[in-house]
Amino acid sequence: MTRATFLPPAGERGAALLSVLLLVAIMAVIATTALDRIGIATRITAAQAASGQAAAYARAAELLAMRRIGDLVARDAAQLTLAGDWADRDFTVPVPGGTITTRARDGGNCFNLNGLAADTGLAGGRTTRQAGVQQLTALMVIQGVSEGEAQAIAAATADWIDSDQNVNPLGAEDAVYLGNAAPSRTADALFVDVSEWRAVRGVTPRIYARMQPWVCALPVAEMTALNANLLRPDQAPLLAMLAPTMISTSQARAALAARPVSGYGSTVRFCQISALAKVQPPPDVAAQVKVKSRWFAVASRVNLGDYEVIQSALVDAERADGAPTHVVRRQWGVIDPP
Repeated sequence: MTRATFLPPAGERGAALLSVLLLVAIMAVIATTALDRIGIATRITAAQAASGQAAAYARAAELLAMRRIGDLVARDAAQLTLAGDWADRDFTVPVPGGTITTRARDGGNCFNLNGLAADTGLAGGRTTRQAGVQQLTALMVIQGVSEGEAQAIAAATADWIDSDQNVNPLGAEDAVYLGNAAPSRTADALFVDVSEWRAVRGVTPRIYARMQPWVCALPVAEMTALNANLLRPDQAPLLAMLAPTMISTSQARAALAARPVSGYGSTVRFCQISALAKVQPPPDVAAQVKVKSRWFAVASRVNLGDYEVIQSALVDAERADGAPTHVVRRQWGVIDPP
């Protein structure tokens, strides 16, 4: 008996092979896609774990810095000095898989933009503080901004945070901003971050870049208070702006350069040094010079493998109600690996 062999027609013999190859190709694509998705999911999980651990390390570094700040403030009730070489110095601590670097500095030796407004005593009520407008104008002029621009920006900044719609001379309220190509309104609230200042009329990118190292946004509508024990000579413009017609930048720089190693001890002693001996600023201006600090800026950087977390915090170390040192503002972010 002869076994019959069945073969497909000659014109169809390649179709079966093509179908098999097509099926293999589809399965390969599916497998590759699945592996890619698994790899992405694995990397995302690892990144979440690493960033979470880094953020936890950053918070731990912040707590240690707050403890250190509390000790510094409690060490001498009369003044805070640079003793101990703590300011603007990196402290690096190794941790499993990486390092933590923390830096602390005085957070109040800057012009407080929120000091351009004064609380009226009513809930949420604020009015323009002309002394603050004059000081910001003086600081901007010292930094090379034309006097006309400086006056207009200072007035507009006060209008931005006061709670009324009364336009200061050279200032700007809602009516001005509503006429812009992208209409907006004034905030009628304190600045939360100094970057918000860029929304104020007249604050160009050039002026903002020039003034950013000199201004800040503390969470209080209070005039700038400078710790003369911590001001560097190159920060003399901050001291000169307090009374620009009475204190020159060179006088302020000389006064700071003559600071005793142990600090001035008191504001009276600071005012008696030779560089300022003949200067008699008004009492309210003299009261802006301190030898203690309330605000501190803490920056932390955590390197953990391929991931990096940066965190900055503003610390209040001297609340009026006697509460302990605590964080009033915190910002942080993750830098992903390339």
